[in-house]
Amino acid sequence: MPLPVTTVKLFGQMKSLANNQRDLRVSLDGGHRVKDLVAALESRYPEIGELIRKKQVLVSVNQEVAHDETEIKEGDEVALLPPFAGGSGMRADTSDETMLVRVQRENFSIDAEIDRVRARSRRIGGIATFLGTARDRSRGHDVSGITFEHYEGMAQKKLREIREQTLKQFDVIEVLILHRHGEIEIGENIVLIVVGAEHRADAFKACKWCIDELKQITPIWKREHTPEGEVWVEEHP
Repeated sequence: MPLPVTTVKLFGQMKSLANNQRDLRVSLDGGHRVKDLVAALESRYPEIGELIRKKQVLVSVNQEVAHDETEIKEGDEVALLPPFAGGSGMRADTSDETMLVRVQRENFSIDAEIDRVRARSRRIGGIATFLGTARDRSRGHDVSGITFEHYEGMAQKKLREIREQTLKQFDVIEVLILHRHGEIEIGENIVLIVVGAEHRADAFKACKWCIDELKQITPIWKREHTPEGEVWVEEHP
């Protein structure tokens, strides 16, 4: 039986296209699959519908990217995911495994995070890092600050997947991935990748793969504050 109404979470530019709403209540009178949801959205918000049709916006169900035939059941968590910008508060659990993958509002100490990885094994002979910081100019515009929005739960899940895949795919010993959310001032830290391996070449390769993958699959969105107004950044190098 079709669901009468489902709630759809909105992130990034989707909120702007839906009159600044944080979520939408959508009637699924015509069916109970993702394609039925897209048709219902298209009738109310043609611009959103077009972006979904062009695959520029993804639909997720229960924090997994869905396809047209994915069934939407009562109680499912549905969201629209615009292109990721590549950025949950810290969990109460502070075990070593949890601390190796974090999305947090607070700034972080680079030295402390490197030491966290170093302490995991005495076999580590090379540590490669990537640190992303907030710059004051982007795409020809001055930038006075940045806000990162994330899909709580799904962002953490995707970062854990990246860490696990890195450990399987590369000859490395440990991986730490940390991304901030919320308001970030120019010059502040944004994202940190730390990879420990026996040899530097393996650490370098794995570190590059991690940050490239993070920007592709992690539901974190970037809003730049410029003299012309606030701008959602759909993709960046």
